[in-house]
Amino acid sequence: MAPSSDFSDGDAAVRRRRKGPPFMLLLPLIYAPVLPLIRIGLRHNPVLRDRLFYGVLAGAFAHGTYLITDLYDIERK
Repeated sequence: MAPSSDFSDGDAAVRRRRKGPPFMLLLPLIYAPVLPLIRIGLRHNPVLRDRLFYGVLAGAFAHGTYLITDLYDIERK
């Protein structure tokens, strides 16, 4: 009998690692400076400033939640 492998040829192609930076993990480097810049740059328009600030903050929390759930882990496998 031929030795059996744990993976078929199709699995090997799927499990290939991507080269390049993990952009999903680098997004907090964008959120961090953007939040104070929104507060400073839109201080003369408080309604827009608050809506944009809380929208970006909600997006940041949604992104963090996505990364710690199993959804992100399933996509990486």
